[in-house]
Amino acid sequence: MSNPEPNASSASDSVSTISSIMGAMSSVKEKWDASGGNEVISNVSARIPQGTKDYLSQAQQDFLNRENLKGVTVYFGIGEERPFYVEKVPSLLMERIRLNLSLFYLNYMLLTAVLFVLTLLISPSAIIGIGLLGLAWMYVIKSTQSGSMPIYGFSISAKQASLVMAVISVVVLMYLLSHVFWWTLFSSGFLISLHLLLRDASMHKDEEDKIDMTGDLDLDTSEDAAFLNPASDQV
Repeated sequence: MSNPEPNASSASDSVSTISSIMGAMSSVKEKWDASGGNEVISNVSARIPQGTKDYLSQAQQDFLNRENLKGVTVYFGIGEERPFYVEKVPSLLMERIRLNLSLFYLNYMLLTAVLFVLTLLISPSAIIGIGLLGLAWMYVIKSTQSGSMPIYGFSISAKQASLVMAVISVVVLMYLLSHVFWWTLFSSGFLISLHLLLRDASMHKDEEDKIDMTGDLDLDTSEDAAFLNPASDQV
């Protein structure tokens, strides 16, 4: 008979790690707000011309528009006669790659993100490392609530401690997530390359030039009636 205690302990550790990470994120946000970081960002944002802001905002909305995310039927060409085949003509192959990038770029980004999350979930060392890093942030934040913390007889300000922790966090995350990053890059790159080279989405090419028509349709029957119904003028 199997013993459920190890599974329960593992689930408890996972919940504890996630709770620690969430607590660290909340503490970091409070520290950021207290340090005046939002005011600095607001001052920098105020110096950017409004025209540039509008252009960047519109570009972001167009790039991340959910309508550009194709469904499974379009992505895999379900119901089409030949959705995948090898194109041997170089010029047509380059046109296919360009078209697929313009049509499926959001799908490729989503695929990469999903593979990254899945790879991270099956990497217990990365999850434990991130949890320990979150605990370290919580310790530093609590220790510097008075404005400084003593280390081996030296007093370090909260700003200096946060800067050191930020550098340590970058180094640790680069070490912990390096294999996750490279595996995600390789696997997603392989799958995306296959789709780019083999997917024939030429029947969806007109979607790039689609124009939304708005307004009321006004039909003037006084001049077109004779043209549309020539028999009506005959006696």
